[in-house]
Amino acid sequence: MGIASINPATGATLQVFDALTTAELEEKLTLAATGFDQYRHTTLAQRAEWLQAAAQVLEDNKQVYGQLMTLEMGKPLAAAIAEVEKSAWVCRFYAEHGAEFLADVPASTDASRSFVRYQPLGCILAVMPWNFPFWQVFRFAAPALMAGNVGLLKHASNVPQCALAIETVFEKAGLPAGAFQTLLLEAARIADLVADDRIKPLLSPAVSRLGPAWRRPAGGKLKKRC
Repeated sequence: MGIASINPATGATLQVFDALTTAELEEKLTLAATGFDQYRHTTLAQRAEWLQAAAQVLEDNKQVYGQLMTLEMGKPLAAAIAEVEKSAWVCRFYAEHGAEFLADVPASTDASRSFVRYQPLGCILAVMPWNFPFWQVFRFAAPALMAGNVGLLKHASNVPQCALAIETVFEKAGLPAGAFQTLLLEAARIADLVADDRIKPLLSPAVSRLGPAWRRPAGGKLKKRC
């Protein structure tokens, strides 16, 4: 089944993308898992550098990405460009403040030294809505990547071009393979994806539209909801 990009102003089909096959999805999940094993050991300074680079890619291409949002989901061009700029801002914010947010927090105990340390969780699946196709993604991706997690994006099915463009932003920024991937999937396949042991937290502001069915296959598996 294809995933169509349709201009809402004209109803014209812009492009149709093939959904990932089972084998292709498995390749991406494997890459995310192996990528996390490596990415989690990168330094905060290196992650900050990558996020700064992603911000620059966004700013350098804000007209192109803004026009893509306008074409694919109908956002006014000025608002779309502003959304790209805001996405660049959030990348810079976490690049500049991430080390501070993730610093060890001293704790009082009877031990000689005690502290709380923040550790990455793993592969984070983000199920995103269409109304802010760049901002919703970057507000999750920037802090998640800065903290050493890797991201998997299942975007709304009516914005596949935006979803693929966002993956390209991180590729151009130089992030390693598996750090951030877009998954072109039908909504009906999300349940099996959530149940996969390689998926740790689930970020899903769009989940209400999917209803309770997506939860059932994960029945015995506790998934952290972000």
